[in-house]
Parts: sequence; C-alpha cells; structure tokens
Amino acid sequence: MAADEARLGAERDAILAALRPVVDGLAATFGPVCEVVLHDYRRPEASVIAVAGSVTGRSVGGAMSEIGMRMLARGDEARSELNQLTRTRTGTLVKSSTMPLRDSTGAVFGALCVNVDATAVGQAHALLGALAGLGTGPAADPPTTTFGNDIGSVVDAVMDAHPLRRHRGWAQLDRAERLRLFRDLDASGVFAVRRSVEQVASRLGISRASAYSYLSQARNGDQAENGPDHPHSPAAPGTRPGPDPQSTSTDPTPSGGPA
Repeated sequence: MAADEARLGAERDAILAALRPVVDGLAATFGPVCEVVLHDYRRPEASVIAVAGSVTGRSVGGAMSEIGMRMLARGDEARSELNQLTRTRTGTLVKSSTMPLRDSTGAVFGALCVNVDATAVGQAHALLGALAGLGTGPAADPPTTTFGNDIGSVVDAVMDAHPLRRHRGWAQLDRAERLRLFRDLDASGVFAVRRSVEQVASRLGISRASAYSYLSQARNGDQAENGPDHPHSPAAPGTRPGPDPQSTSTDPTPSGGPA
C-alpha cells in the first residue's frame, strides 16, 4: 500500500512538472489578457504551484477560488468547467476554464485553469462595434468570485453568499438552519480546507466542538433531538474521504468562478 501511494505521488509530481512549461506557453501565446494557473489539490489551502499572467493577481502558494472547492467536493466525479463568466471583487469580468487533472487511476489531484480578462476583450469589442456602427445589447451580470492568496477569504465569501446570510444574521440561526448551512458548505468543498471548521465556528459564534458536531450530523443526516450544543453531543467527526483526506481535520491548528 505504501509503495502504491509512493508510486502515485511520483506520478502526480511528474504530471505537474510536465505542465509547468505549458502554463508559461499558454500565457505567452494569448498575451496580457490571459492568466494560466496550475493547482495541486493535495494542498487545498495553498494549491497554486505555478501561475503566468496577472488577471486575478495570485501568486505561487496562493489559494483556489470557489470553483476549486467545488471540484474538491465532487472528488473523482469532477468534470471540466469551461468558458464560465464571473467577475472579480474589483469588477474585472473574467472568462474561466478549469480542467481537472487525473492520475492513472482516474483520481483527481489538481487542475489547470485558464482565465481571460473579458473586460479588456469587451472594451476592444465595443470599440470595434462603435467604429462599425453596431449596437450592443445589455449583458447579464455574472456572479462575483473571490480571488486571492488567502484561502480564508474564499471561505468567508462562500459563507457570505449563502442565502441564510442575506436574510438573517449568523447569531439568529436556529439548529435546523445551522445544519442546512453545514450541509451546503460541505457540498461546496469548504471543509476540505484545513482549519475551515474553526473559521466557520468563529463566524457563527459557536465552539469548535459544536461546529464539528454540526458537520457530523449534516454528513450523517442525523436530526436527533439533542443539538450540537448539548453537553452530550458527539465528538468531532473523523476525516471524510475525498481528494485531500487530511484536510478535514480535528487538529486545532487549522479563492464559482476561475480557480
């Protein structure tokens, strides 16, 4: 078993090493409106291992965005998400394509992402249209995506985008609403990130133990009468199988759109 893990680890390292020059080559081909990012999902909280271009402003050691978290949540069922329009928090319109990377067993362990500055392309299109006398109709406003080198800001953004946040304050949530929140955050891949349980607990104003109990009940579909704040609540859950089996941890030491 250890030998198989070592072999797969070496294989994944080789695939990522082979793609590093591809990152630079693609970005150079498409010019300053293009950014190419290579992710290693074995370190979800710092997955960026190569980047060329500066559409989203990230660097090596930076974080994935919401789309990366979704891919983590889908595990080996993840599929390419191509030509998605989103907007950065600074207002830049971005067209993004994210392609999962697989080893010889079919397991997803990373992603290659291409982000194009659609704002710059749109401005050029509008100028050419104006010169040609062509009108342009209103476009639908795409969702906002958080990009950055800090994975905590991405977790915060996923929480703040949840419908419960828009309608009620975190302190006002009842037990059923908290269970719903934990189920949705888990489905979004938030808990694949190290220390995310502690971060969510802090935002909700609950203890770390209570947060782990909510997560356990959300995953098990447990609607027992005793809530996670009950003194006899279950202990923190174990690791959930997924792309990074160590990322959801009981260790107290715990950036949709372009990844």
